Amino acid sequence: MAEERKSWLRRRVETALVRGLTRAYSTVRVDPEKFLLQLRGAYRVPISGYHGVFSLDVGELDDVAEAIIRSGMKLAAIEGAGFGLGGIITIVPDMGILSAITMRTIQKLSLLYGFEFNTDNEIAELWIAAASAAGVDISRDLIEKEVVNKFVPKVIQRIAARASTEVVEKWAGRVIPLASSAIGAGLNYWFVRAWGRRAQAHFRARHLVVRERVALQDWTVAAEPSLPPRS
Repeated sequence: MAEERKSWLRRRVETALVRGLTRAYSTVRVDPEKFLLQLRGAYRVPISGYHGVFSLDVGELDDVAEAIIRSGMKLAAIEGAGFGLGGIITIVPDMGILSAITMRTIQKLSLLYGFEFNTDNEIAELWIAAASAAGVDISRDLIEKEVVNKFVPKVIQRIAARASTEVVEKWAGRVIPLASSAIGAGLNYWFVRAWGRRAQAHFRARHLVVRERVALQDWTVAAEPSLPPRS
């Protein structure tokens, strides 16, 4: 009986995640210009544009990333406490809001480490990071074979399938309304922390690759002998 209930709940959660992540894809976007102002004001990151992050100390970016993740965790915990009052019945609507909070956190981490999402390829990279945060490995070949509006729904489906199993196992305690409020807050807090840190690791690794490539190009240019002046 318990396994049947988990199976039913997993399907409901998977469906809710697909809907929530799909809605996040189309409507829940972080405005890069506004977030740049927030980085410069609230987080005091001394850059005029996102290209500037590649000249900053990586540790400084990591500190800001941690603050961004903590902010998402707190928001998710507040949201989880409210929905948690309804017990396991409210887990499905809870996932839609949690998806939006998580995706906004991932978008902010992407921008922080210097990766905007203006082109189809950049949007695909953002969802690869989301998949990585969920523990799903996406083949690079899939990006090359699919246009982004077909690629993203496939990634969302894989994320939802993987995450729903993990979510149901951890959310199983939300059966007593009063107790589930605290449990819901704690589990939402954990969810954003886990996904946020995995996404951070993904973007940080990409950032270091780009930084190394830029440094190598600069070194190559500096090492090239100057041509003698023409007579």
